[in-house]
Amino acid sequence: MSLGLLGESFGPPTRLDLVAVALVSAGAAGIVLGMVRASDFGWTDAQTLATLVTGVVLMAGFVAWELRAPEPMLPMRLFRNVTFPAANATGFFMTGALFGAVFLVAQYFQLALGRSPFETGLRVLPWTTTPLVIAPLAGALSDRIGRRPLMVGGMILQGAGLGWFASLANPGVEYWQLAVAMTLAGIGVSMAMPVAPTAVLTAVAPEDVGKASGVNSTLGRFGTAFGVAVATSIFAAYGSLVTPEAFVTGLRPALTVLACLSMLGALSALVVADRPVGAVQSEVALAGI
Repeated sequence: MSLGLLGESFGPPTRLDLVAVALVSAGAAGIVLGMVRASDFGWTDAQTLATLVTGVVLMAGFVAWELRAPEPMLPMRLFRNVTFPAANATGFFMTGALFGAVFLVAQYFQLALGRSPFETGLRVLPWTTTPLVIAPLAGALSDRIGRRPLMVGGMILQGAGLGWFASLANPGVEYWQLAVAMTLAGIGVSMAMPVAPTAVLTAVAPEDVGKASGVNSTLGRFGTAFGVAVATSIFAAYGSLVTPEAFVTGLRPALTVLACLSMLGALSALVVADRPVGAVQSEVALAGI
């Protein structure tokens, strides 16, 4: 039996856009630093706002430069296909909700329920192991029914699971109830996780796959920082680490907002096209991206 191998390929030779590199690097650093500061000092802190505004201005400068650059690092034409920004937005909200929730839930088991780090790791397994089973099935199923149903359905299930966990959370809750909610959230993210990047890559021409992948990866990192910053800010506004009851008081609204982020991801996924416009569908499938 012969094996199907993906041959080595290269994009067209381009000149390094040093101005774009400087603008996007400084802008990204400013936005991420601002979100990190927001989780510690609040969104209205003067230095937080200054850092965020500086990052946004630099990013706007990056976009303006790319619109006129002869060989742009990120061609703005990629955003003409609505699937490209929509799938990237879904990935942003997905990672934001996921990592913000993981950050808080791990502390909930330890600080509110009194579990050790090892016991906490065992208790979140229904959530964290579902991608091992569901993600490969979702990737195969997307070739039959399309990407949109899996992305929309997955984000709704993640949001429902996080909202359910928030409603259940209290110092005396039975673990099996939390396990069901975590499993639901895990199934949801496992459905969307392998499909969203594929939707991004198949929305562009083959020569733009590398750039599209970079955008998707970067927005995923932004989503992680944003989700953790939002979750910790809301938690700090309503709760504290003083007692298990105070922790739960902050956890519930924070997880509820993260569930809403998942629903925003479902809304953005509604406009994702099921059929790729690029010619990279089979290559992406073979590469397992």
